Amino acid sequence: MRCLKLTIEYDGTDFVGWQSQLNGRAVQDEVIRALHQVLREDVTLIGAGRTDSGVHARGQVAGFRTENVIAPGKLFNALNGLLPEDVRVHAVEEVPVTFHARFDARQRRYSYRISLKPTALDRRTSWFVKFPLDARLMKAAAEQVLGKHDFGAFCKHEAEVENRVCTVVLSRWTPEGDRLVYDVAADRFVHGMVRVLVGTMVGIGRGFTPISSLAGIMASHDRSAAGEAAPARGLCLEEVLYT
Repeated sequence: MRCLKLTIEYDGTDFVGWQSQLNGRAVQDEVIRALHQVLREDVTLIGAGRTDSGVHARGQVAGFRTENVIAPGKLFNALNGLLPEDVRVHAVEEVPVTFHARFDARQRRYSYRISLKPTALDRRTSWFVKFPLDARLMKAAAEQVLGKHDFGAFCKHEAEVENRVCTVVLSRWTPEGDRLVYDVAADRFVHGMVRVLVGTMVGIGRGFTPISSLAGIMASHDRSAAGEAAPARGLCLEEVLYT
């Protein structure tokens, strides 16, 4: 028995998310289908994170066990020849058979892109905000997110998790021409956390939410205290780090 680790990129626009679901096309299903064609065996594919409908990934990680002796390089070429154009494998690596893509992850990094002007080319991967934003206030707000906090105020209502404490090690806004890019990394994320953080900080950047209220929002653990969730299309899972 071997364990193989895949690093996967996908455009999430036309997917219901990473996780297999009954109500639509899932990235996980596409990869499993291609693996079955190559390996001629059923595999259990475990992803590092369950990205939502419309969310993209540049560095999603998934692992599976197999008895097939195929070389990683050969599997890499075969998968990219079978997968649809909106899914690509960047790497195939053999790892210890005990590897678990989700539970062994020590850090995940996401980015969120905001376009400050209408765009045709980036419309599927960024949120166009037509109102002026104060990037200085948004940068200051991002700094307050750093550290260990209970992010219950930024978690979707339907998320069935009791522990909402995350340690954020990177949180910053960077101007890039006509775009603002938010980079955030943490040991874990609760469901919807990045999109609600972005939506709340956009409210601060527009002047709707005083930056002085952010600490109170975080301390409230109340989802209704935070802002609206930003659209899924601007969010991308950039990388998953392991020890």
